[in-house]
Amino acid sequence: MSVIWVTKSDERYEALSQGFNQRWVAKPDAIAFVSSTEDVVHAVDKAVGNNQRISVRSGGHCYENFVCNADVKVIIDVSGLDQVTWDEQRQAYCLGAGVTNWRLCTHLYRLFGVAVPGGSCYSVAAGGHISAGGFGLLSRQFGLTVDYLQAVEVVVVGKKGKAKPVIADRNDTNSNRRELWWAHTGGGGGNFGVITRYWMSDLKPPPKNVLLSGAQFKWSKLKEQGFKRLVANFGTFFAHHGAPDDRYADLFAILKLTHISNEELGLIVQLDATDSDSQSKLDEFYKAVLAEIPADIADFTMQVGEHAPIQPLTPQGRVMPWIQATQTLNSSGENRRAKYKSAYHRTAFTPQHIDAFYRHLSDTSYDNNEALLQIDSYGCKINKPGRDTAVAQRDSVLKLQYQTYWTDPTQDDKHLTWIRTFYADVYTNTGGVPIPYVGGGPMPLYVDTDGCFVGYPDVDLNDTALNRSGIPWSELYYKEHYPRLQQVKALWDPTDVFHHAQSIQLPVSTDRD
Repeated sequence: MSVIWVTKSDERYEALSQGFNQRWVAKPDAIAFVSSTEDVVHAVDKAVGNNQRISVRSGGHCYENFVCNADVKVIIDVSGLDQVTWDEQRQAYCLGAGVTNWRLCTHLYRLFGVAVPGGSCYSVAAGGHISAGGFGLLSRQFGLTVDYLQAVEVVVVGKKGKAKPVIADRNDTNSNRRELWWAHTGGGGGNFGVITRYWMSDLKPPPKNVLLSGAQFKWSKLKEQGFKRLVANFGTFFAHHGAPDDRYADLFAILKLTHISNEELGLIVQLDATDSDSQSKLDEFYKAVLAEIPADIADFTMQVGEHAPIQPLTPQGRVMPWIQATQTLNSSGENRRAKYKSAYHRTAFTPQHIDAFYRHLSDTSYDNNEALLQIDSYGCKINKPGRDTAVAQRDSVLKLQYQTYWTDPTQDDKHLTWIRTFYADVYTNTGGVPIPYVGGGPMPLYVDTDGCFVGYPDVDLNDTALNRSGIPWSELYYKEHYPRLQQVKALWDPTDVFHHAQSIQLPVSTDRD
């Protein structure tokens, strides 16, 4: 099948010129839908030959305007590259860059009985998810997606402006190709070329059954004391249970701290039900998290963030086949306007963090029941020593995503101001951002955080009025790995064909001639 070019005269053009976040709408000359590596080479060559700026889209969930940008002239859409097969020669699972999380989940499980420890947002695609170092509900038990990345195929553009496919392998004898592989183990998408295929090896079978539990808390019952105790208990639990071989490594929990206008806060817990101790571990978790909470908990029955009411989901838990539990939690929410921020936390929350959480989430001058802070458990196998990946954050125990959603474009300033003020207040002691810990010795007392997740991009980190830390966005995402990523950029994208507001920058000394 050849490239399908959707241009401005096509009825599909307007709808296909935007992604999940309705804040970003592009006006490209064309959108190129590809279904093979050869299609990608052709589309890239044509765009570069016409001096047209390129962006690449797999699932369309980019949080910023890196894909749908006013300057982009050609969007290369790889959603047609959605194969999930077994490669006998490489002894690895071959995944197209356009395969969505749900298709990936179902095909790997139904055909081969294995799983990638990736995310639960069903329509996110592999191209951006894996290259950012994707994680999900199985990650504490099995690690990150990139821990299983055997090889990657990328269409790159050399100094002479010609596109070519390159397969880079973890065990490549060519050091330059091996570095290209390494850069895709957490270096983010849209930096080095167009990802077309991934090969994953040594994937594990997911649990046959999981114990899925959910609970909700009423803001009106928790009040300030209960809110703060709930957050403190949750953070302390995972700070104490983040070691690679911890007894609770199979337990993943999501705490959804909604704005008070939503009335309910939510908690979702999943653990491996094939462990005979699973029910007692769930009970122990709730006992720890609910300690000194002056409020009753209820079943998960109201919308909390992107998660709709889940029936029947109770604090006591429900044993279900893993594939059914995954489908139960599979949600992307509706298309709307949004802003996101992120943070890795290496310790339990400080009183200052918790005070700021409460201050902004209970602020009645801001009314938005779709604003929240989502706290995901982290650590355990993610933090197993000896990982040579571009993911630099390997000793965090919590991962935070600040979120706000709305539909009216005239309300942009209102919602952006709230989330920016909230974030800056939480990290006020470190310049308004969660500064990273770089080193190997004893942790300085003030470094409770470890930067930001490149998979949740935030261009505010480029703004010195909002990021007063003196630490650039590149270090917040990549820490000490950034210079190495720059060298990969110089090797494989020497003329900076693939770029956006937070793409890997060429080293200053790079000769572009």
